[in-house]
Amino acid sequence: MEGSVSFRFLVGAIFLGIFVGCGWSIENAADSATAVYIVTLKKAHFNEELNLKNQYHSRNGGSQRVNRFDKPSNISHIDRMNGSYVSQMHDSLLRRMLRGEKYLKVYSYHYLINGFAVLVTPQQAFKLARRREVSNIVLDFSVKTATTHTPQFLGLPRGAWAQEGGYETAGVGIVIGFIDTGIDPTHPSFNDKSPEQTYPVPEHFSGICEVTLDFPSGSCNRKLVGARHFAASAITRGIFNATKDFASPFDGDGHGTHTASIAAGNHGVPVIVAGHDFGNASGMAPHSHIAVYKALYKSFGGFAADVVAAIDQAAQDGVDIINLSITPNRRTPGLATFFNPIDMALLSAVKAGIFVVQAAGNTGPSPKSVASFSPWIFSVGASTHDRVYSNSILLGNNITIAGVGLAPGTDNMYMLVSAIHALNDAAAKDMYVSECQDASKFNHTLVQGNLLICSYSIRFVLGLSTIKQASETAMNLSAAGVVFAMDPFVISYQLNPVPMRLPGIIIPSPDDSKILLQYYNSSLEKDETTRKIVKFGAVACILGGIKPNFSLSAPKVMYYSARGPDPEDNSVDNADILKPNLVAPGNSIWAAWSSRGAESIEFQGENFAMMSGTSMAAPHIAGLAALIKQKFPTFTPAAIGSALSTTASQHNKYGGPILAQRAYANPDSNQSPATPFDMGSGFVNATATLDPGLILDTSYNDYMAFLCGINGSAPVLLNYTGESCGVSTMNGADLNMPSITISKLNQSRKVQRMLTNIAGNETYIVGWGAPNGVSVKVTPKRFFVASGQQQILNVFLNATMNSTTPSFGRIGLVGNSGHVVNIPLSVIVKISYHSTNS
Repeated sequence: MEGSVSFRFLVGAIFLGIFVGCGWSIENAADSATAVYIVTLKKAHFNEELNLKNQYHSRNGGSQRVNRFDKPSNISHIDRMNGSYVSQMHDSLLRRMLRGEKYLKVYSYHYLINGFAVLVTPQQAFKLARRREVSNIVLDFSVKTATTHTPQFLGLPRGAWAQEGGYETAGVGIVIGFIDTGIDPTHPSFNDKSPEQTYPVPEHFSGICEVTLDFPSGSCNRKLVGARHFAASAITRGIFNATKDFASPFDGDGHGTHTASIAAGNHGVPVIVAGHDFGNASGMAPHSHIAVYKALYKSFGGFAADVVAAIDQAAQDGVDIINLSITPNRRTPGLATFFNPIDMALLSAVKAGIFVVQAAGNTGPSPKSVASFSPWIFSVGASTHDRVYSNSILLGNNITIAGVGLAPGTDNMYMLVSAIHALNDAAAKDMYVSECQDASKFNHTLVQGNLLICSYSIRFVLGLSTIKQASETAMNLSAAGVVFAMDPFVISYQLNPVPMRLPGIIIPSPDDSKILLQYYNSSLEKDETTRKIVKFGAVACILGGIKPNFSLSAPKVMYYSARGPDPEDNSVDNADILKPNLVAPGNSIWAAWSSRGAESIEFQGENFAMMSGTSMAAPHIAGLAALIKQKFPTFTPAAIGSALSTTASQHNKYGGPILAQRAYANPDSNQSPATPFDMGSGFVNATATLDPGLILDTSYNDYMAFLCGINGSAPVLLNYTGESCGVSTMNGADLNMPSITISKLNQSRKVQRMLTNIAGNETYIVGWGAPNGVSVKVTPKRFFVASGQQQILNVFLNATMNSTTPSFGRIGLVGNSGHVVNIPLSVIVKISYHSTNS
């Protein structure tokens, strides 16, 4: 697993009774089959009853929210009262709606949305959908999951951390909520015993920590300030194993521990893996706080009903940032990709001032593969960073072959012995013996002191055989090291470096593996009569593996990182929204690992693991967002996103363009300059984000106007938000985003952007590069803007040719105080004026 999260729909996330005239069917469902449905109630009905209850409570001396200063505590009395009342109201509604029938309420949602999750039959779901109190019903769907050097690569020690007073105070007072596989509270990345400074728990946070046998009292502290788990939807299906999956916030997978430490892990934690020292680890905001909402599990993934409950609770607890490790593996059915329970719950979270970060998905490199859709969610793609671990093997014929592996080298040449030539007689019939999984199959005398050649077959890809077990076999046989030759049937499989305690290397290329084996076989001496081997003549030396090398070609967009354009629906339509928003380090990331983490066999029992994926990239941004929020506490979520986007870099360490890998097979041989559909605004610039100069802000009302502009959306939004649309002609390009994306430019178009100066008085010069097939004019070309004041930028675009090929440009604003603001331009379909007339 590469750290990504995907949705697998049980039957397809069908929207039931979303609006009048939109019929729905349960013809394909079994009459007696029960399933979990997420039911949203009409806001007006909910608000009337809740207001009456609150007025009664206020008249009778009810208390206000109690803030806490030192340690985790329960939510305030008034919140508990409201939550309890809403739950009782839901129970009452269900009793009335399904009088005398069997059902099971799974959750009550009462903070971001008014509704509940309930286990019912399709017939009962149909009955619920027809009730006047119900706005819509969605069939629950399943979900599953999608650093030592990156602070230096991002320039944090002398940049962003220095601006915040050093790593000792970076992120102070900010709570990041992680919806993931939980956390290992015993890991040193999460203790609060900081010698530099105490950890006062932020007053605005009111979460609690569950206490179980797996997560005992004292697991939380002033660093890890909240921890809960959500599995009710899984439990109703009978697939939750409390022993294996841990009915607690404890992380039995490893993924959640990894992502939390990338964003907010303590500074200077030693990374010791397989007995080797790989340096010290730090999160992006090492002094921020962590709140965990476990809704994903190793054995089955998770379900949307549990995820929505986790989002609802995180918002109620008062987190400042939400980091999501969830992306759908298929587009949400219905009117538009934006209308699904998770995204709509997150819209309410953004309304409450919470910045939401989501992995873009690991479904690249094909166009339109991005799996994070909504403009209020900050979607992050994955790139390389400049540290790489590479090793090689030098053969006795002076040929050097590159490989992978976090293992030491050998001090000199050693004889090569293939596993198939070192068998005991009893092992001859074992067809998998060349994978070196059982030391008892081999002749100890033949292997001892030599390099053992093992076969890396498809069984390693499937997890049936492991590098760890093969390494133990080699160690038990007293081998000098181990060499893995790639089976020719394993085509284009991309390997992450794997830790080994003894010298070792994995040759990832079947062609290079063939070169090794040809040399080995040609060096064997055999008896002319018996054809038995009498001498092993091949020798080799393993080089490198532990010490990193540093590449000036970084960053580059990884082949698996999902790409734009952003799909608006399940048809061919594209949204006028740029996705991903930007890219961040996501490949080969060292971070904390759960002591009982089972996600990666190769890192079981280790304190740290190296993982890759967009889910590793997202928490980099969550941590950097915490630094922005710390410096600018009044920033809206959109303002945080703008600061990250407009300051992003479009160049690698050479000063050349950032490249994007275009193929899964041989990705480094198939790359070209990245476009905004590959990297969004570019690669995050951690230092510049704290001094963006100008920001482009977008409000909740703007997002609502955008959604209302989608044809047929008014009833859907009324049901989800309780708010009426009115008349709106706004589309995605009209949102005040730090990018301009036009899916169809029909002759000409005017777009405006409102810039707000958060720095001192400054004069800006405006320049631009037009997308191919488009003429662009921007006014004004020069302007002065005082501190705290705003400036409108007018962008005029005209199609000069007919084309369906996406083309890209950029608007750049350079201030006389050194601020630089970049706004990417993307135009997909272009229809010129002359063609229309003809």
